[in-house]
Amino acid sequence: MSIELLLSIGGLALLDTLSPATIGVTVYLLLTETKSLASRLLIYLLTVAGFYFSVGVMLMLGMGVLLDSVASLFQSRAVSWVIFIIGAGLFIASFYTPQKGNTELPRPKSKNRFSMVALGFTTALIEVGTAFPYFAAIGLMTTADLTPYQWLPVMFVYNLIMVLPSLILFMLYLLFGRMMQRPLERLQMSFAKQSGSVLSWVLCIVGLILIANSLDYL
Repeated sequence: MSIELLLSIGGLALLDTLSPATIGVTVYLLLTETKSLASRLLIYLLTVAGFYFSVGVMLMLGMGVLLDSVASLFQSRAVSWVIFIIGAGLFIASFYTPQKGNTELPRPKSKNRFSMVALGFTTALIEVGTAFPYFAAIGLMTTADLTPYQWLPVMFVYNLIMVLPSLILFMLYLLFGRMMQRPLERLQMSFAKQSGSVLSWVLCIVGLILIANSLDYL
């Protein structure tokens, strides 16, 4: 496994740390939870990371077969035109995505351990469709033809990095307590309002990738 590959995957993992929903829910729990905060927050984060890890493992195990089955489609001129049009549509749509995001992040109706698991699954399902860096990292590992004992640790560390900002916020909260109240409130509003810009960014990147992959066969 090359250093360049690890650096590329590491950079994608850092991009994936910019998760408005995961960080927003973490901040919400830090601001509102007083009892069993550590266990409930860790259950939530483990659920999010575990969901992504499971999706990644399934994609890694099936990606080779999937790539073999669809490779010929991308070489078809008709299909390439369809992909190009979809890519161009996504790229144009990225400029018209409302930049004022929805400030309503997923929140639990109750805060028992089962609710934390359900909340983790909800957050992961909301974000997995826009987890372009994660899918790109899986593509890089698949292209590099890594063995399971090589890509499993990389994927584990990747998912740990994804939830690292939430863990850092928790550690800061433990260290500084109520001094973190105002910074956490400002951070909550900031990430909630970024959902529109994040969607715009994802649409733009995906659109450009689709356009680039279709040009050779037009």
